[in-house]
Amino acid sequence: MFNPHYKISNKIVNWLTSIAEAKALIDRARLLPKHELKLRRQALIRMTHSSTAIEGNQLNTRQVEDLLAHKKIDAPSRDVFEVQNYIKALKYIQQVVEKKQSTTEKAILKIHKLVTADTLPEEQSGHYRRGAVYVVRRRYGQPQEVMYTGPDAKKVPGLMKDLVEWIRQSAGKEIHPIIAAGIVHQEIAAIHPFSDGNGRTARALATLILYERGYDFRRLFALEDYYNQDRPAYYAAINIGKNYEARGIDFTPWLEYFVKGFKQEIDEVKEKIASLSLKKVDEKIQSKVYLDRDQMQILDFLDQVGKITAQDAVDILRCPKRTAQSYLQKLKKMGMIKQVGKGPASGYILV
Repeated sequence: MFNPHYKISNKIVNWLTSIAEAKALIDRARLLPKHELKLRRQALIRMTHSSTAIEGNQLNTRQVEDLLAHKKIDAPSRDVFEVQNYIKALKYIQQVVEKKQSTTEKAILKIHKLVTADTLPEEQSGHYRRGAVYVVRRRYGQPQEVMYTGPDAKKVPGLMKDLVEWIRQSAGKEIHPIIAAGIVHQEIAAIHPFSDGNGRTARALATLILYERGYDFRRLFALEDYYNQDRPAYYAAINIGKNYEARGIDFTPWLEYFVKGFKQEIDEVKEKIASLSLKKVDEKIQSKVYLDRDQMQILDFLDQVGKITAQDAVDILRCPKRTAQSYLQKLKKMGMIKQVGKGPASGYILV
């Protein structure tokens, strides 16, 4: 059974307290919908860019933004696939949370399959590795050095089952969501359950843990940015040793790094929100509208997909069709969306 050892140091306590205070401010902040959608889109772009850049992807943030908008770019196909895949994985995470599904092995394998589509053979994408795996350091003019050896492939299914069971139990034991996310991140890196894509899967899974436990901060943060700012520090902090059996079992140093980074990112989100909340808005009265969570979900879907039908709204909000239609009509009256098409083919788009 997986039983991680760690201590909640004074540093961690202070950072978690600061994060909780920031969370209260961010959750209460009244943002114009267009501002919140913009911040969410920026966070999605930063998460995708940084998580793939850590693994050597060469696309810049503008190119990632173009791919999010379904535009074609001139870049190596593998780089394009990696970015598109990570965007799909993050959107899948949102679906899991919205449907209130639990984090299962199936969900983890699905994340990996999305992350590695078209970059790994089908028999490896979304499947645990069947052979040995090594983390190596390559330096120009020198032979590559094996930095870490993962556990035997035969042990991987059992280790992953234990981790998933710990994830399930940790929610009931009131383990802080940020601590749980950090532990899962490092343990995936240590097990290295896949032939490739372990880092991206670990970072995406940590995000899922945070989102499903109410620490999504309105999906405005991108913790991957913190890792990407200083990659050597990230690799040093995760410190999984020479092999799985001989690695250090104390998660505390990694958790201090993880929580400190989370605080830094959330502080930046808080500052962005504060600047928007304090700005004088010289716009039409009808645009000075603050929406509830369900209405924001509809606009968020529109921002990503481009069009929404009444049935889409039913699926997103998990409500009766009449209620969904009422939400759409209210947004239409506010001048935020407009109807296109007639009859069964009708839908709504952003104004």
